[in-house]
Amino acid sequence: MSVVSTGSSAKFRRAFDDHFAAMNRYCLRRVAIDDVNDVVAEVFAVAWRKVDKMPEGTDTLPWLYRVAHHEISNRRRSTRRFRALVVKLDGQAAHPEAGPESVIVRNSELDDLLGALRTLKPGDQEVLLLHTHEDLDYSQLSVALGCSPEAARKRLTRAIRRLRRAADIPEPRPAASTFRAIEEGGDQ
Repeated sequence: MSVVSTGSSAKFRRAFDDHFAAMNRYCLRRVAIDDVNDVVAEVFAVAWRKVDKMPEGTDTLPWLYRVAHHEISNRRRSTRRFRALVVKLDGQAAHPEAGPESVIVRNSELDDLLGALRTLKPGDQEVLLLHTHEDLDYSQLSVALGCSPEAARKRLTRAIRRLRRAADIPEPRPAASTFRAIEEGGDQ
């Protein structure tokens, strides 16, 4: 059993106090409400175990998002395995539960957009959600995704382009110039 230093303990406490609510919101959007507390607890258990590797300052939250993403992926794999086992054991088909998005989002345009988002690859979904829901900039995205800020910018740009195509939203066009050439001698 390792002994955690006072500095490490304070570092963990700051991370917990500052980012517990953000982790809760992040998990609420991604897992069933019954699983949120367990996933958040796992995120902070990992943070405690890796407190010496956890970045400080503005990089702490993106790092926690990355940990949460891994924990959610593990939970989903576990759930899929469990459901497959149930199906195998009792021969009954498993029906996925409706996500919180379908309950919260009533507006048809947002529903269509969410539908398009769901057709994207998980990596595209994650970068879009981290940028829009968690309000991460390129630097923070790079920490959460484990890549350079330039790579994060490119991944976000590509994900937005794919979402536009999936939702059948045209690319924005540059505004047409309202200037016109006036021949020498003025406008007559």
